[in-house]
Amino acid sequence: MYIPPHFAADGRALLSRLLPAHGFGLLITTEADGTPLATHLPLLYDAAAGAEGTFYGHVARGNPHSTAIAAGARALVIISGPHAYVSPRWYAAKESVPTWNYLAVHAHGQLAPVADADTVHAQQDLLVATYEGEGSEAWSMARNSDRFNEGMMRGITAFALPVERLEGKAKLSQNKSAEDQARVAAALAESDIEAERDTAAWMRRDGA
Repeated sequence: MYIPPHFAADGRALLSRLLPAHGFGLLITTEADGTPLATHLPLLYDAAAGAEGTFYGHVARGNPHSTAIAAGARALVIISGPHAYVSPRWYAAKESVPTWNYLAVHAHGQLAPVADADTVHAQQDLLVATYEGEGSEAWSMARNSDRFNEGMMRGITAFALPVERLEGKAKLSQNKSAEDQARVAAALAESDIEAERDTAAWMRRDGA
């Protein structure tokens, strides 16, 4: 990922702030002929598992990524945060160009299949609990029969991705003056688009 110095962010710290609200990520590998293969999927991240943490997830068994997982392919996981178009109208200078503010983390590593049935089940329980939330109305896999759950487990390929390298980028107008940063944040905060309001909140939280 191209990261100019003023947009560099600590990947581990940024990831901890983005998850779980932005845990729907992108898994990318390359097939034998060089063709890129990408899957959009929910992910779990354990910061304490390994030097740079470990991602956990699963794909449908029919997904070509099942083959890549079994082969221990090199992979890239991308987690994207809120993003927003930035209009030159919000800058003090008369001559400017449009740009885009955004947050992203890239994680590099080698895929490893997770085959133990109890471990796979525990991963799915944790995934559901993470996004379902708590409370008496929260759904859990325990509401299904063991037979149904076992059938569903046979239809997926679970994996772990021990992270070898994390890259973080927070492009939030840091290359602009404090006045321009404040003007951009104020404009985005008034947007009807949630992602743009979220971007403004990040800008203000991080110094704009």
